[in-house]
Amino acid sequence: MAIEIKLSVMMAERNVRLKDLSEAVGITLANLSNLKNSKAKSIRLSTLDAICNYLDCEAGDIIKHRPTETPLFHPTEISLPKDFLD
Repeated sequence: MAIEIKLSVMMAERNVRLKDLSEAVGITLANLSNLKNSKAKSIRLSTLDAICNYLDCEAGDIIKHRPTETPLFHPTEISLPKDFLD
């Protein structure tokens, strides 16, 4: 997957338990565990904001983008008339 979740790293660096973060953020232990273990398909921005506030970090500290080896989009060459932009 091109998106990597680093929540467990941030929690370990700050010595925060899953239960404490769950209670502070208002998300169930099950959902937070799924997020921590990269099993979640999405996250609400308000949840990400609450996690960042509690852990005193930036969203980029928790969510990392790793480019895939093969791009998902392959642009094709398009022929346009020379006067297209006139």
